[in-house]
Parts: sequence; structure tokens; C-alpha cells
Amino acid sequence: MRRVALVVAAGSGIRAGGEIPKQYRRVGGRPVLRWALELFCRHPMIDAVATVIAAEHAPLYAEASRGLPLLPPIAGGPTRQASVRAGLEALAADAPDLVLIHDAARPFLSSALVSRVAAALEQHPAVLPALPVVDSLRRTRGERVLEDVDRADLVRIQTPQGFAFGAILDAHRRAPPAGFTDDGAVAAWAGLPVIQVPGEEDNVKLTLPEDFEAAERRLIAAAVRRTGQGIDVHRLVPGRRLVLGGVEIPFELGLEGHSDADVVLHALTDAILGTIGAGDIGSHFPPSDPRWRDAESSRFVRHALSLLAAAGGVLEHVDLTLLAERPRIAPHRAAMRARLAQLLELGEEAVSLKATTTEGLGFIGRGEGIAAWALATARFARSP
Repeated sequence: MRRVALVVAAGSGIRAGGEIPKQYRRVGGRPVLRWALELFCRHPMIDAVATVIAAEHAPLYAEASRGLPLLPPIAGGPTRQASVRAGLEALAADAPDLVLIHDAARPFLSSALVSRVAAALEQHPAVLPALPVVDSLRRTRGERVLEDVDRADLVRIQTPQGFAFGAILDAHRRAPPAGFTDDGAVAAWAGLPVIQVPGEEDNVKLTLPEDFEAAERRLIAAAVRRTGQGIDVHRLVPGRRLVLGGVEIPFELGLEGHSDADVVLHALTDAILGTIGAGDIGSHFPPSDPRWRDAESSRFVRHALSLLAAAGGVLEHVDLTLLAERPRIAPHRAAMRARLAQLLELGEEAVSLKATTTEGLGFIGRGEGIAAWALATARFARSP
């Protein structure tokens, strides 16, 4: 049995606010869409993953899906129903046996939920995850509260919804072009027997701005934090600029190195890489590579930050210490801290920068070089 997950991400997402559609906004350090894509890609019962997108969102989709083993994206239609049909038609050329259709706006589905839907599909042509209605229900008219509504036979429907592929494709082809809120409704209209499996309260749909705020609070509370460390040392030599923390400092000597030799940013790069176990700066930017001759070390920091983001991490705080007998760092500390905050997209309160000497001891005390220590703390949302 070949199973394909079809993730529907073609909507405009305007009710959620923000400058981009909600499926591409970040929550917990990742685009909303990527949460579901990653889970389906690693699930042992899913053989392939396809996404339906709006054609004009192609650059946003490319960024959100980078590095994932996905089928080519499918252009959606003006409604969710039209987008799902477009996705099914595109899959029909190499039709799977079963398809799980999921809304991108539900990022926190679990592997267990996918397994329940996929397992039930082996016996039934249409499977919906559902939750009981636990609150009392009343019918209203304006401000007036009227009669009770019996909740005994009511459920709340979620995605992913699973179907026998041929049956749901046929149902969509025959269905009128509007009026269905989900694919389970299309299946029921077409006469397919639809069964339910237990849904999950955590499998929320992000629709309004407050939904994103609640999701961030929940993820922050459940987050894992990791700390990375970086240490770097460079020799002071004549004929070089002195760049520290991205700020050029007037001095008769500069730091020796293949790039601009910014010892602060080199230590910081290693610290960020350390939060995701991604090696050190030399493995990403070898000194033997002529591309990095006199390169600005901010490029190295940005690369480390991109890897951190791809791993689902969010940088929260850095703590840096400079060891230098000369020049004096204090006059330049405020500018360095501001530049670091800008580079890292952190508030200055999250950037600690300290400087000290070695009281004349060792190579630093003799003014032969400068060293830097860095600690970086990153937050990672727990995988669903």
C-alpha cells in the first residue's frame, strides 16, 4: 500500500495578520508549514509528501521547504476544495493507494495521530480524526442566548483526513464546486462510509493572531534549550585592519587571519554552531579556500544562524568575553554591542559583551594577540 501525504497550503491566511500568509509565518522558530512537512517526511507509514501552494508563494515555499525530500509543489485553486482537487489530479499520474490530506495551518499534529489515520485506512475508505464537544452549546440570535443544542452526537473534525485515493478523487470530480468545508464532507456527499478515530487537542488550527501568540507561549514553555561554546585566538600584526565584533577599531596593529580575523565573530560563530552540533568555523569556511580571503566575518555568523534556523532553533542570548591587553576595548564596547545585536537580530539586553586583560601575563599580556570566548543559548521547540 503506497501512502502519500498531501499538505494544503494555498490559502492567503489573511485573518492571522502579519505580512505574509500564515502558513509561512514562523512559530517556534520554523515556518508553520514546515512543521507538518517535516513530520510527514520522517513518518514510516508515509511514502511521499506533496504540497499544494499558491503560485505566487513559490519563493516563500522554497524557503520553508528547503532540504526536505518532497514531490514538486502543485499549484492550487481559488478555494480549499479546488486546491485539494488540483493536488489529487496531480498525484493521479502516479496514483497512490491511500492519501492523507492535511491543512498546513495545523502544525502540531503528532506521529501517533498520523499512524492512527493510516492504520484505519487499511480497513475503511475514509477516516477523520475527531474530538468530542465538551462545552455546553446554545443557539443564539444577536446578543440573546436561546435554546440548548444537544452535543451528544457532535464532534470537532481535524486533519489529516485519510482516504482511498481513487474514491476521494472520484468524489472531488463529481462534487459541486463549492459548499464543502473539508474532504470528509466531500466523501460523505459522495456516499463513502466515513469513520472517525481519536483526534488530539494539541492539533490546533492557527487562524487568528491570538492563535499564534498562544502557540508561541506553549512552545516556549515546552522548549529545549542548548548552549554552545566558542573560543578563538588571533595574533596582532602590522599592516592589517583591527575588526572586533563587526566594528573597525583604530589601532596600529590588526589581527592576522585569512578573513578579516574578527576574533569575536569567529568565537560567536563556533558557539552558534555548537548549539546544533554542526562542527566549527573551519569546517564550513576552510582557511585554504581563497573565497574567504579578507571576507567579513559577519558572513560566517549569518551562515551559522541559517543552520540554526533550519534545525528549528531560535537564538536567545549570547555572552562574549574579550581578552586583550591593548587596545582598550571600553571606548568601543557600546558600538560593538549594538552591531552584534543588529547582526543577531536580538535586543541589546540579550547581548552580553565583556572585556578584560591578563594583567600582563602570557602572549595576551605582551600584546601579541587577542582572544575571545563566546557562549550562545538557543531555544528548540520539542518535536511533535
